[in-house]
Amino acid sequence: MKNRLKRLEKSKYRKLKISLLLQTVLITALTVLVGGFLLEYIIDGIYNDDVSEIFIGFLKFFHVKESDAIRLYWRILGNNKTFFMMIGFLALFALFFYIALSKMITYLEDVEKEIGKLVSRSTEPIHLITELEPIETKLNNIKYTLERQEREVQESEQRKNDLVVFLAHDLKTPLTSIVAYLSMLQSHPELSEAERSKYTGISLEKAIRLGKLIEEFFEITKFNAQDIVLEKTELNLSRMLEQIADEMYGVLQEKRLECQVEAAEDVIVPADPDKLARVFDNLMRNAVAYCDRETTIHIQVSQDKDNAKIVFINEGPKIANDKLQHIFEKFFRADNSRSSETGGAGLGLAIAREIVELHGGQIQAQSDDHETRFIVSLPKKEKGEL
Repeated sequence: MKNRLKRLEKSKYRKLKISLLLQTVLITALTVLVGGFLLEYIIDGIYNDDVSEIFIGFLKFFHVKESDAIRLYWRILGNNKTFFMMIGFLALFALFFYIALSKMITYLEDVEKEIGKLVSRSTEPIHLITELEPIETKLNNIKYTLERQEREVQESEQRKNDLVVFLAHDLKTPLTSIVAYLSMLQSHPELSEAERSKYTGISLEKAIRLGKLIEEFFEITKFNAQDIVLEKTELNLSRMLEQIADEMYGVLQEKRLECQVEAAEDVIVPADPDKLARVFDNLMRNAVAYCDRETTIHIQVSQDKDNAKIVFINEGPKIANDKLQHIFEKFFRADNSRSSETGGAGLGLAIAREIVELHGGQIQAQSDDHETRFIVSLPKKEKGEL
C-alpha cells in the first residue's frame, strides 16, 4: 500500500513534467537550429571574411601594423571559434528559455489567481490548466473543507444560541413556581402540615431542576474555553467501570434499572483516570436517560493484543441514522426535546469523543429497534511504544 501511494505521489505531476520536458526540448532544438543557421550562413559563410576584415581594420585604425592585427585576430577570434560558438549557443538558449518562462509563469499566476478565491470565499470552484490538476484538486479540497468547517461552526453557534434561549426560558418556569409556592407558604400560615409538606416538596423539586439548568449554562460556557490536558497513568478499566456502576445505583433506582458489568479481568490501558471517568459517566447517564424503564444496562469490557473495547448497551427507542451521524457534535440532542428527565446541553457525548480521541482511541454509536450501543476503543500502548 505504501509503495502504491509513493507511485501515485510521483505520477501526480506527470503531465507537468512532460510539458516542461517538451518545452525544454523545443528550446534546445530551436537553439541548435538558429545557432547552426548563424554558424553555417553567417559566421562560416558570406560574412566570415567581413568579420576578419572589420576586426583587422578596427585595429589598423589605432595604428596597429597589419601583420600584428592579423596575428591578434587569430589569437583572439580565429583560434577560439569553438569557445565563442559555445558562448553564442548559451546566449541563444538563455534568450529562448527566458521567452518560454513567460508560459511557465502563467502557471504561478493561475495558482495565485485561484488562491484568491479561497481568500475571497468565492462560491466558484477552482480551475487550473491540465498540467496543474493535482494542485487544483488540493485547492478545491481545501476550499470545500473550509466551507464545511465554516458551516459547522455557524450551525454549532446557532444550536448554542438556540439552546441558551431555551435554557433562559426554562429557567423562568421553575423559578416562578418556587417564588409562587414560597410566597404561598409565607402568606398562609394557617396551611396544614400536609399542605406545607406538599408545597415544600414541589419547591424543592423545582429548585433541583433549576440547579440542573444552571449547571447546563456553566457547561456551555466552559466547553469552548477548556483546554484538556491528559495526565496518564496505568488504569484498570475493569475496576473503574464496576465502581462507576456502583456509584450510579441511586440514579438507576429512579427508573428501576439494573446495570451489569461484564469485564475481562484487569484490562489495563495508559489513560487519565479523571478524564476517562467523565467519559464513562457521560455514557452511563446517557444510557439511563434514554433507556426503557425496568430494563438492564450492560457494560462489556474486552481486550485484544492492541486495544481495549468498552461497550455500553441500553434497551430503548431507535436513534434514526441521520441523527446517529451527528450524535457526537456539540449541542446536538437526538430527541430534540427538553423534558426535565432527559433535557441537557448536548455536550456530554461531544466531550466524551474529544477525550477518547485525545487518548488515541475511537468512539462510535450504533442503534436498532431494540437497543443502542456506544463503543469505545482505547489503545493499550502509547503511540510509538513497542
